[in-house]
Order: sequence, then structure tokens, then C-alpha cells
Amino acid sequence: MADKGVVVITGASSGFGRLAAGFLARNGYTVFATLRDLTGRNAPAAEALRELARKESLDLHAAEMDVTEDDSVEGCIRDVVGRAGRVDVLVNNAGFGYIGLLESFDLEQARRIFDTNVLGAHRTIRAVLPQMHRQGAGLLIQISSGAGRVVIPSMGLYCASKFALEALTDGYRYELADAGIDCVCVQPGAYPTEIFEKIETGADVARESAYGASRELANVIGNALKASTADPMDVPRALLDIIETPAGRRAPRYRVGRGAPGVEALNALSAEVQEQIVSAFGVAELTKFRSRHRP
Repeated sequence: MADKGVVVITGASSGFGRLAAGFLARNGYTVFATLRDLTGRNAPAAEALRELARKESLDLHAAEMDVTEDDSVEGCIRDVVGRAGRVDVLVNNAGFGYIGLLESFDLEQARRIFDTNVLGAHRTIRAVLPQMHRQGAGLLIQISSGAGRVVIPSMGLYCASKFALEALTDGYRYELADAGIDCVCVQPGAYPTEIFEKIETGADVARESAYGASRELANVIGNALKASTADPMDVPRALLDIIETPAGRRAPRYRVGRGAPGVEALNALSAEVQEQIVSAFGVAELTKFRSRHRP
């Protein structure tokens, strides 16, 4: 195993997860790139990862994990710890999006996006934390979005899930600070990745008949997002920088990419208000990062 650290990445069949897996492995990390249905629909993606590892002699491994299934998550992390002996970094990248009028999405669709985008992160974090507690160190990175700070019309459920992911990350960051475990968010803007091929629309299309001009929102927003020419490698490069920043010196949030410059302003304001909150409750010292066994 590579000596720079062990990284687990969820949702690595394509997009940021796939790019980050190869990039971090090339930079000396042992990487477990996790994806669903390893022997089924994602078999070609898994084989591509293995071929990359063989071709470039990388410490890169494809691993089965469905973030919506408790047993799958727990089993995968047990296997990683059994093989690598530790988990230094978890990158919660698995997720998907919806676009369309909120009313057109039924409750099952709402449950599904939260199960993946929010509860999926909670499952994987809970799975790796016992090992990180034993190590006295670790880093949890959630791939959020600028849409975790601002609301994009016609993407309400996606934004709601990312807002929740941001709150989950803050909660863990405060509570794990004393254990020497870092927890941060990465907030990409719009990038031309495979996520746009996976965006779903509302199942109850009949509900849209009650609307007028608002029915055009999804098309306008969708076309604007697809027009992005930004380099998706911005995100893997940001991940490497975050991982290699000394523990305790990392920012709570990292905005990556152009667009919606107000996101940085919201991040700064949030940091200020959050500091007021923990001070008002008298827990500012309890929520400060304390390094344990490793720098």
C-alpha cells in the first residue's frame, strides 16, 4: 500500500469521483474507488479503473459500495480496513440531481435523493469513524455544491439535499474536532461531467399543467448548466490540496470554479455567524480542532 495515506471515494464510476481516483493514486495515495453493481452495469467502469491501475502501476482499487445500503457500506469499509489497515480520507462524492418543478416530484423521488445525497454520506461517515477514532486522525470531505448555499429555480430538491449535506458536515466538524478528525465541504460550480446525463425529471408530470411561464425554468437552467466549459480536474486538484493541508488548518468550505461569486460571501458570513453561535452557547473551546496522533 502507498505510504501517503488511504483514501476511500464514493460514486467513482464517473465524474469527479472517477477523475479524483486516478489523480490521487498518481500522487502517491492508496485509493479505493467505490461504485455500485461492480459486476453489472458498472462492470466496464470497474474494469477501466483496474486497467488504469495496471497500466500506470497505481495503488488503485475498485470496490463495491452502494451508499444507500447499510450492509454494503459497512462491508466495504471492513474490507478496506482489512486490506489497507486504515482509512485516512473519505471523499463523499456519490450523488445525483433532479431538475423540474418541485410539485412534479413525488415523495418517493424526494426520499431517494436524500437517501443518496445526505443519508449516504451519513452512512459512510459512521462506517469509517470507528477506525478514524482508533487512529486519532482522519479527514472527511463532502462534495457539496454551490447549490448547497444558493437556491437554483427548478432544482429545489437537489439544493435542499446539498443544504442538508452542508449542515451535516458542520455538525460533524464541531463534534469531531476534539478527536483530531477534520470534516470539510467542497462546493463545485457547474462542470461538464456525466452528472448531466443522470439528471432526472419529476415523475408526476401532470402537476405541471397548473403552471405558466415557470414551466420554462428547467429548460433555461438546464441549458445554462450544460454550457459550462470549466475543467472538471479543478475538483481533484482541490481535493489533493485539501488532503495535503496540515490537519487543523483546513477551512470548513472550499468553493471551486466560477459562477455565483456570492457563494464565497455566504461562506464568510456563515463562518462569522457560526462563531457567534458557538460562543453564545459557551462551547467555542470545545469545538476547536485538537490534533491527536498525527500532524
